[in-house]
Order: sequence, then C-alpha cells, then structure tokens
Amino acid sequence: MNLADSHCHFHLLEDGPGNIESVLRDAADNGVAHFLNVAVDVERHELLLELTRRWPAIAISAGVHPSGTGEDPDVDGLAALCSGEAVVAVGETGLDYVYNSGDLGWQRERFRRHVRAARAVGKPVIVHTRGAPEDTVTILREERAHEVGGVIHCFTEDWDTAQACMDLGFHISLSGIVTFRSAESLREVARHIPRDRLLVETDAPYLAPVPHRGEENRPALLRHTVECIARARDEPPERVADATRENYFQLFPLTRA
Repeated sequence: MNLADSHCHFHLLEDGPGNIESVLRDAADNGVAHFLNVAVDVERHELLLELTRRWPAIAISAGVHPSGTGEDPDVDGLAALCSGEAVVAVGETGLDYVYNSGDLGWQRERFRRHVRAARAVGKPVIVHTRGAPEDTVTILREERAHEVGGVIHCFTEDWDTAQACMDLGFHISLSGIVTFRSAESLREVARHIPRDRLLVETDAPYLAPVPHRGEENRPALLRHTVECIARARDEPPERVADATRENYFQLFPLTRA
C-alpha cells in the first residue's frame, strides 16, 4: 500500500520532533509515505515550518484548535500565517461541544474567522466537529466554505451529516475510531462514502486503531484503519489506499510539490 495520513500531529508525539526520523521509517515500512501535520495553535507555527523544510513528505496547516487557549488571531492574522506555499490548509478549526461547555459563541466566531481566512487565501479548511453537527454545517454554509472545500476530520457523525458536508464540497476523513467494536454505525457510513470523497488519518498521537487501542498512535498504524474500511466496503485495501491517497493530493494540491 501507498498511503497518505491526512491528519496527524508529529509535534505532539511523546518524543516530539526529536524522534521523527524513527517515526518516518516505521511509517515507510507500513506503506505510509505522505503526511499532513495539522496545527492546533499558532505558537508552534515556526516549529511546523521547520518540520516541512526538513522532511518534504510532511505537509503542514496553520490555525487554532476549537479548544485552544493560546493566541487567537483575527482573519488577517490567520490569512498571513496561511498565505505561503509551505502551508497547504487552514485549521484545524471547528466546534467542540463535548469538551467545552457554557456560552460557546467565542468558538463559533473563531470557526467563522478560519473559514474567512481560508477563502481569503484560497486553501481548504480542516474541520473538527464534536457534538455540534447542525451548527457546524450552518457555519460552513453561511461562510461559503464551499468556495474552498476541505475535510471533516476524524468523522464520527451520522450519514445525514456526512451528506450535508459533502454537498458543501467537503471530504470525509475516517480515523482509528472506525476500528472500535462500538463503531458499527460509523462503519455503515464508511460503506457509503463515495470513493472520491474519502480520506484516512491517524490523528496521531491520539485514537490508535484496534489492535493498538490505548497506545500512542503513530502514522505506521494507519494500515489497520484502511484494512477495516476496506472490509466494510468489501473492497481490496489497495483500492482504498489508492483512492484516499489521490483524494489527498486533489484536496491539498500543494502537497504534490
């Protein structure tokens, strides 16, 4: 297999950037050759830039996680961070009503700023959504996110939400959660996602797939997720690998450089 991990965080692994060579070797041994290292804050933006300079197979995004508590740039500030060719996407951004509570108007406004910045620089949006399907779709519609498209990362919602997001030009990315015993409804969604809208990810260091659940996740484990999706779709794993890799390059064209 030749796989693309569409969402991971090398800089959050236990050993951090100091162990990336080993992580990349393990990934290569398991057929993973392309990576999108997704930002969760802007304080480490220079670190992510250095990662992609040293290892061109690692692409990067720029943005602030929905639950982030650090610097929170305005639209112009976000657009400035995302304007260079080194940055292939905006985010991760979105809404999280599971790990945050109370008045979350600030989170919705942060999400809107990211979509506006993405439209300003013409780059896709990486969306995190937990417990907020209706508001997520509403904001994507109102902010004209279809103009740039993007991906709903680590998708865990139902088919109606997947369809609404795909209608806005978004891809659906599945993580190790799809391998969990309790995730039959998600595997049902996986069966029906059109091949040209499907992505796969690790979200490393989080959400390691079965049979490594509970361990620190690494890109090398992506093949378990692909094999599970392939079984759900009654397809060869190589077909899922090839489709998701090509979708990765189509959605994030700067990763071909």
